[in-house]
Amino acid sequence: MSSRRKFIRVSGILSAAAILAPNLCHSEIPYLTLQKIKPALLKKGDTIAVTSPAGAVWEETQIEIFSNILKGFGFNIVLGKTLKEKLGYFAGSDELRAKELNDFFADKNIKGIFCMKGGWGCARLLDKLDYKTIQQNPKILIGFSDITSLLIAITAKTGLITFHGPVGNSGWNDFTKTVFSNVAQTTANTYTYPPNPENEEAILIINSGKASGDLVGGNLSVLTSIIGSDYLPDWKNKILFLEDSKEEPYSIDRMLTQLKLSGVLNSVNGIIFGKCAKCLAEEPQKSFTLNEVLIQHFKPLGIPAFYGAMIGHIENKLTVPLGINAIMDADKGTISLTESSVV
Repeated sequence: MSSRRKFIRVSGILSAAAILAPNLCHSEIPYLTLQKIKPALLKKGDTIAVTSPAGAVWEETQIEIFSNILKGFGFNIVLGKTLKEKLGYFAGSDELRAKELNDFFADKNIKGIFCMKGGWGCARLLDKLDYKTIQQNPKILIGFSDITSLLIAITAKTGLITFHGPVGNSGWNDFTKTVFSNVAQTTANTYTYPPNPENEEAILIINSGKASGDLVGGNLSVLTSIIGSDYLPDWKNKILFLEDSKEEPYSIDRMLTQLKLSGVLNSVNGIIFGKCAKCLAEEPQKSFTLNEVLIQHFKPLGIPAFYGAMIGHIENKLTVPLGINAIMDADKGTISLTESSVV
């Protein structure tokens, strides 16, 4: 009965919206009215599509290498046309890249979509995606870096859980493969991510404590580039995770300031800054360090925050589901999923 009442309440909201704004398109349905949609877990024998929704693949040997990695999981492979297309720095036109992604979601035989690489270009596809088709055909979409735009927009617009994880030209070592399998190939209700096996950098605790909430985030540069658009979630009570690469501390400072001024940092329950690879100042004597910048922005918030999770442009990579509830422990530098990411 409670489920029926919930359905009636949500339906009433949507009906009222239709009366007040009859031209309201699907992509403009408020995020808060959406229910979580978990994709089916991936298993041996499933067909996986590989696409390049952003940058062109200049080293085509990487396609064969990645295909063999996926075959090692027991998957069948479908290679997208974008993997061989080159238009400036894009893997084909915006229309081609968007159509391929829409077609892969619509194809009932395809159970998962893996992105070959990042670069730049995914944000140019956001107004060309068929969100209704995506919502009606839930499946795993995984990638990181520039793929952040797709992950955030799709989860915000459809409720579909998406996955911030390795792309085709990433290093798929044993650590990365194991974490991917534990998140995308099992329906376990809880999972705590393992620590960095190399212990290369200690966790920086910025604010102690634990926080819970749905995970959302990705690449800091990409996220800030779509602030103010219609493709973002309600940030309230979320756990925000971030990462970046080859950005100087002043650049990180600028982007975090944008997140602060846009209300993002003051809305979330906790912050995890993964890794910022090669984020060093060109002139260190004239700069804050990265740690100092993070402390300046996160310390005054008073919410749990830490730096150093295995998220980002690094060898040992976590697969992090957007939209799934988690508990972060800033003192231990841990992230624990409290529900399954797949069904």
